[in-house]
Amino acid sequence: MNVAEITKKMIAYSQGNVHDISHFLKVYAYAKTIGECEGLEEQTQTVLEVAALVHDIACPLCRKKYGNANGKDQEKEGAPLARVFLRDTGLSEDMIARISYLVGHHHTLTDINGMDYQILIEADYLVNAEENGYSMENIQRTRNQIFKTTAGKALLDSIYGTLPEAQQEGAVV
Repeated sequence: MNVAEITKKMIAYSQGNVHDISHFLKVYAYAKTIGECEGLEEQTQTVLEVAALVHDIACPLCRKKYGNANGKDQEKEGAPLARVFLRDTGLSEDMIARISYLVGHHHTLTDINGMDYQILIEADYLVNAEENGYSMENIQRTRNQIFKTTAGKALLDSIYGTLPEAQQEGAVV
């Protein structure tokens, strides 16, 4: 299966939940854009794109099981769900393992290992900031502390009017 076929499969898996579908498609679009702008190697780009599509695969289960879609519960429940979901896609076991790892860590902002992980965090944040109405203070702090990619920072700056730390009012250069 290619990424487009996995997209169709994930949309079907979402059983008409338009919010979930819209969310993962937006995260996918940002992840694809950032990854391509950052020049990821083809396999890493594919891992990133598929991880973006399935990163919230556990949300329906978490809502049913826990009454909400808490990030830590999503991570715990999502990694094994992603592995099962992807097993018939033709992706290599190494790719499925990495995607499952990313799904199982996409709310963990420490010990980020790999550009695919970094970009998934940034893409998900770009969408969550809009969907959850994050404050400008939160957005600026996240830009300065979490965002690392040139493309991710540029998107955040374009969307929210954020500035690099050195250009913020009162910053010492």
